[in-house]
Amino acid sequence: MTSVKEFRVEREPTATATGRGRFAFTDDYSVFDWGAMPDQIPAKGRSLCTMGAFNFERLEAEGVPTHYRGVGPGAVSLSEVDDPPRELAIDLVQVPDLPFADGTYDYDAYHDAAGDNYLVPLEIVFRNTVPVGSSLRTRGQPSDYGLDGDEWPDEPVALPEPVVEFSTKYEEQDRYLDRTEADRIAGTASIDALESLAREVNRVVTDRAEETGFVHEDGKIECLYDDGTVKVADVVGTFDENRFAYDGQEVSKEVVRQYYKHAHPEWVEAVSEAKAEADRRDVADWRALCDVDPAPLPPSVVTAVSEMYTAGTNAYTGEPWFDAPSIEAAVDAVRDL
Repeated sequence: MTSVKEFRVEREPTATATGRGRFAFTDDYSVFDWGAMPDQIPAKGRSLCTMGAFNFERLEAEGVPTHYRGVGPGAVSLSEVDDPPRELAIDLVQVPDLPFADGTYDYDAYHDAAGDNYLVPLEIVFRNTVPVGSSLRTRGQPSDYGLDGDEWPDEPVALPEPVVEFSTKYEEQDRYLDRTEADRIAGTASIDALESLAREVNRVVTDRAEETGFVHEDGKIECLYDDGTVKVADVVGTFDENRFAYDGQEVSKEVVRQYYKHAHPEWVEAVSEAKAEADRRDVADWRALCDVDPAPLPPSVVTAVSEMYTAGTNAYTGEPWFDAPSIEAAVDAVRDL
């Protein structure tokens, strides 16, 4: 199981053939790499599944290769279901173990086991803006990205051109990589093909966001390599994988991150300290070093965030999948958290 979705295998992949499986989206949520938090956000899972399917079908209409096969038990198109789905049918490739010893991850062993049919152990990140809270602010100055000035302002900044970055996927703590290291970790998959695919996904999602009143700030994709072809994997263009804004307000998982930062800074600080201590000890599991557990969200926050997901899905897809407030009302509610 991943943090927020269950992974179900129907046919195992082999070294020479893809398998079949599905994601079952839960109402769990995760922030700061914690894993499942102590409570749930109602309807979140169906929201993510619906947006993911909607974007996969737009990508395939644009000729972008993906692992998507449909929604629900029958693996049908989104237009063939009446209710927001919870399950996404997908093609599967091999995901070998990534050994960790003496403070080092062994990617050579990963690829020796993977062959020519594997999940690329990278996340490919694309950025159109630099919102408050973006990690890009900690890794460079505005001038590094074609912007004026040496200090980041206290509001989101639009980039003159999208920026594509690479980070690790299976390490306990994600880290950003230079292109040379990302190319090595990608294995046989071309780093140029991965970047090209990310830019195309970004274009498709950004275009849809503009059509529906959203600003698409940043996002990420995962990819698979299947006998010479790189395809989009995992799920794409949801409020968990991507950051959107509407009328100047964040509409994404970032709302929950920022809530914990101001409502429970002691836990956020403990997480940061545990990650740093894990680095110092050269151990992978930083959670065992964290001495503070996260508190559940208050009921009013759960309701506001749930309605952000459902109203946002309705607005982005243009279909009334959920009995939810208008996007304007939902945005106003989370603006005050």
